[in-house]
Amino acid sequence: MTESQPRPSAAVARTGKRTPAKAKSTPKTLPTSLKAEPTHRHPNLGLAPVDMTSGFANAAERLRRDRIGVAGRALVAATKSDPTIGERYDEVGLRRLLHDSEVLTERLAMCLASDDSRWLAGFAEWIAPIYRRRGVTLLDLATLCDAIGDVIGPDLTDDERASASRALDAATLVLKRNSRIAGDRHKRNALWKWMYRGV
Repeated sequence: MTESQPRPSAAVARTGKRTPAKAKSTPKTLPTSLKAEPTHRHPNLGLAPVDMTSGFANAAERLRRDRIGVAGRALVAATKSDPTIGERYDEVGLRRLLHDSEVLTERLAMCLASDDSRWLAGFAEWIAPIYRRRGVTLLDLATLCDAIGDVIGPDLTDDERASASRALDAATLVLKRNSRIAGDRHKRNALWKWMYRGV
């Protein structure tokens, strides 16, 4: 045996057999249950985008085709639910609310197509500063979301209705939470307004 050759281990010297080396654990050999699944699909991570056909694509397409009619009926239903909406907005304000209802309907169609509420809930998070500048309370948008759900409900199946309700409920929760932040134009409690006058 030359000096360049490695010396056999004691086990090999006794048995004359080499034990097979243990395979190193790699991501491909790890059990599926141990692999961490991403909780979101940010494009910077190089992940595939959200599949916009994995939900209820047919229902989403029907909703997009009729979004103008849905928006109009939703505004009428919201005005019946809260009659002060018709008193607090002039004709221009109501036309803007009609357009807002159309945008909410389009966002809801995206949620239906992917069966993911992020498109409507995320939109509700972004728009607070815009509506403060317009003098529109977020509670009116929450009322519009409820009205949209009532309008489209009869035309959806049970699964489609459940998906739409999850998206609308998530958006309504965000809108009602953000309406508590200072600057929202909803009517304040008279007692609290008196106690905090000048603050």
